[in-house]
Amino acid sequence: MNALGPTYTEKIYHSLPWLTRYPFWRLGRFLQGLRSAQQHTHLIVTVANHYEPGWAPGGGCEDRKTQLSRVREWHREARITGRLIKDADGTPFRHTAFYPGEQYDPALLEVLAEMQAEGLGEVEIHLHHGTEQPDTPQNLKASLIGFRDLLADKHRCLSRSHPADIPRYAFVHGNFALANSRGGFGCGVDNEMEILAETGCYIDMTLPAFPHEAQVPKINAVYQCGRPLHEAVPHRCGPSLRVHGTVAYPVIMTGPLVFEWTRKRWGLPFPRVDDGVLTANYHCDLARLDRWRGAQVSVQGRPEWIFIKLYCHGFFQGDLEATLGDPMRRFWGTALEEGSRTGAFTVHFASAREAFNIALAAVHDKKGSPHSYRDYSLRPIMQPWPAEQKIQSSIGNPGTIRQAVSLS
Repeated sequence: MNALGPTYTEKIYHSLPWLTRYPFWRLGRFLQGLRSAQQHTHLIVTVANHYEPGWAPGGGCEDRKTQLSRVREWHREARITGRLIKDADGTPFRHTAFYPGEQYDPALLEVLAEMQAEGLGEVEIHLHHGTEQPDTPQNLKASLIGFRDLLADKHRCLSRSHPADIPRYAFVHGNFALANSRGGFGCGVDNEMEILAETGCYIDMTLPAFPHEAQVPKINAVYQCGRPLHEAVPHRCGPSLRVHGTVAYPVIMTGPLVFEWTRKRWGLPFPRVDDGVLTANYHCDLARLDRWRGAQVSVQGRPEWIFIKLYCHGFFQGDLEATLGDPMRRFWGTALEEGSRTGAFTVHFASAREAFNIALAAVHDKKGSPHSYRDYSLRPIMQPWPAEQKIQSSIGNPGTIRQAVSLS
């Protein structure tokens, strides 16, 4: 992540495309809320952790010993939190670790693979590239395939739609520069989205990108690119996923991008943007949860399934406790109790893969509890494949799973 953030003036300028649309989005959500008032909702909560154990204050990279110590400490905390905080389905609270491919270390990945085997979070792909000079399509594709296959073959991470499928992955772009959306910095490849689709990416979870210029006008949505994938920033617009609709990959699932109005300066409301970040300087409480719910990120036609994609940089200074320790345990404990007490919502902790599967199930008009669709289409490589589906694949008929996803 770039250490130098934008100035206040730059933040305003970069935010104009989505700020000018925000009132219309808010009005639409208000009207939708009137139609679905008092409806019980399912909250599908995913934490996209930009998992960089090498991060060091002021730039640079910590040594390997420090990184390994950090990851092991994370594992210990994840076990404690997973044991204490479970959702309505008995699923432990966990993060999805988007590990940076350019920082690959087999020893660190082995710890993450062990965590995944324990049900404490899955591993997906994060990538920083084009920071010193613009990357090339050829190098980007080779980098993605190389890291994808390392994760799948050596560590048994990622997922497949059927046993003979290529490895499939979720993606978060380093420096938020998805599809060259920061004017050349941190990417340089206009057709990046096309390359992601070709190499097996089924969902991108980079957004929101506030306060950078990478933030597109489309907010608070599960959608697909509205422009040709070979163009730069093809996700700047696009149709939301809807029940009985079609799906083009990669799907874009944004986190919440809403305003908090509780702060005051000189006695007047002073808004703060809540983009779903988990960090020590923005504590979680039920008011934040209400804002995330109010963003109503969902598949159109299935408003009772609300996706809450949060994000963090788990190794930023002081953020381990805020993202996985006691404050996070207290928050989710309170949230789970509130949902049970009021009957207003049910919380489901989901990995990035599970959130995608649930969204796809919604498109296919599946109903009931989202929990039933965690493995709807993509299954972890680490997880044994059902015998009947292995047989179907071996005779050239991958069955309904492959047909439903249409990823191969």
